[in-house]
This record gives sequence, C-alpha cells and structure tokens, in this order.
Amino acid sequence: MPTALPSRSLTQTTYERLRCDLLACRLPPGERINVKVLAEAVEANVSAVREALSRLAAEELVIAEPQKGFRIAPISVADLLDLTSVRIEVEGNCLRRSIEAGDVAWEARVLAAFHCLSHVALAAPDGLVSNEWNIAHTAFHEALMSACPSPRSLRLHTMLFEQYSRYRALSLAISVDDRDLAGEHRMLMEAALSRDISRVLELLGTHIQQTTDVLVRNLQAQAD
Repeated sequence: MPTALPSRSLTQTTYERLRCDLLACRLPPGERINVKVLAEAVEANVSAVREALSRLAAEELVIAEPQKGFRIAPISVADLLDLTSVRIEVEGNCLRRSIEAGDVAWEARVLAAFHCLSHVALAAPDGLVSNEWNIAHTAFHEALMSACPSPRSLRLHTMLFEQYSRYRALSLAISVDDRDLAGEHRMLMEAALSRDISRVLELLGTHIQQTTDVLVRNLQAQAD
C-alpha cells in the first residue's frame, strides 16, 4: 500500500508530459509508439507509460491497436476541414452568448488572460509552439467564452479546441513569422469588450480559418 501513491503520481506526471508533447506535435501524428523507448525518453517505467497511453487513447490522441500496441492518432485534411467548420460554429455561438451575458468580472478575466498571453513566447527552443504559450492561449479563449451560460456548449467548445491543438501546433510552426498573432488576439479582445458581436465573430472565423488554410496548403503540397 505505501508504494501506491508514488505509482499514481508517476503515471499522472507521465500522462501530463505525453499529453503536452502530443498536443504540440513533438510526438509526430501517425507514428507507431515504441513503449520502451518512450519510457526511457520521459524517464518513466513502462507500466506508467502504458497506463498514460491508455488514458490518451480515450481522448483520441492515441490509437490502441490490438496485438500491435499504440500509435499516435493521425491527422488529415478532411478531418481538419470538418473540425474547423464545427469549431467556428460552436465557438462562435459560445462567444456570442458570452458577450451578451458578460459582466465586469468577465471583462477583467478577458483582459487578464490577454495580458498573460501577450507576455509569453510563442516558440520553444525546438521551433515548435511552447507549452507556456499553449496554456496561455487556451486560457485566453476560455476567458472569452467564460460567461456563456450553457455548460454543455462550453464542454463541446473545450473538446473541439483541444482536438484542434495538434493542427494549430503544426500550422503555427510553419507560419510563425508570417502572422501577427498578438495583433489578432488583441483585435478579438477589443471587439469582445466593445460588445461588437458581428465584428468579433468575423475576426474569430478569420483567426481560425487562417490557421487551417496554412496547414492545408502545406499538407496538400506534401501529398503532391
């Protein structure tokens, strides 16, 4: 019994690290996983890695294949396009309702989240999106939606936002020098706080679609 707590702690730590690496695409989509090699890389035991991968399979970030082990969930243009259209629709609805219901406390959350995001570096030393930026970016979008009175809509938004994370990471790694992300987020914040719903929904759609378009062009070029 005394050893149970450390074991659970190691599994949780391993899960959190693998999840961050998956969302940032440090573990490439579609790649088969060698559990032993991965355990050595994250300095964990094989049992902790297997349990973490099983949890990640439930989140559809990893695929558990009978008799074959685990594989990182692949990406595709078709999935990206479908995910983009649904995310714009759901997030736009949450944002509209959030603006309509938002009070001074909501305004303060949006301002604080934007301030934090604007002070975090986007790129990590490996050239991919940093975990710190991912956390701040998620917090900013969550703050924008946070006054939406529908818990179900917010849960759906969170699910779609997370599923989009790997596509975002790949797109931003390509376009980091070509986009003014700080400016895009500032415009979203200002339109939301001014309660200009038509403007903020237009900005949100463009913000998401631009991320998608960059990656679609890249994936199609690789396929040619």
